Amino acid sequence: MCIMDAREKYIEEYIVSHSDPEPLLLKKLQRDAHLHLLRPRMIAGHLQGRLLKMFVHMICPKHVLEIGTYTGYSAICLAEGLPEGGHLYTIEINDEMEDFIRKYLDQSEQKEKISLLIGDALDIIPTFKDNFFDLVFIDADKRKYWEYFEAVLPKVSTGGFIFVDNTLWNGKVLNETHIRDPQTKGILDFNDKLAIDDRVEKVILPIRDGLTLIRKK
Repeated sequence: MCIMDAREKYIEEYIVSHSDPEPLLLKKLQRDAHLHLLRPRMIAGHLQGRLLKMFVHMICPKHVLEIGTYTGYSAICLAEGLPEGGHLYTIEINDEMEDFIRKYLDQSEQKEKISLLIGDALDIIPTFKDNFFDLVFIDADKRKYWEYFEAVLPKVSTGGFIFVDNTLWNGKVLNETHIRDPQTKGILDFNDKLAIDDRVEKVILPIRDGLTLIRKK
């Protein structure tokens, strides 16, 4: 490990140790995912999970949409911050994940605040009325990021927010050798189009794999 990598690792450890602890249910979910799933790194994780909860507390949204449930980790974190009467709709395209997701949603204190929808987000999003969501979190197929964004923008209220995960893609956005990779290309296209989109305000946070915060004007 180089000196810079070690420094970043220790800084992250320091940040985590001085932030709120990871809830026990989410620790259990993490262990289960690392034992039984192929890509457990896709989980939001302790630091980002606490950040998502904090953002929801700050925004106080009534309706939240998550595109890409995976294990349900981030869904639980988002729901933790919801105000009284708030609700989260989370969409997962892979029906083979449903049993794993429901196993943990059913154990969560937030279960009544969460609706799990199985299917293609591009088919489901149009079923919601315009200006319905105050916050959207996108963390799904990177090749379709711009399609998700365009589909969901009319459904977001004016002044509402869209969070998009993995927008730095482990630094691959800087490496030309990865441009032919469809996932990397999808993120690059999304980032480039968003940068010149005057319908929204935007900023990328260098947290974990990159988190873009977008506000609809």
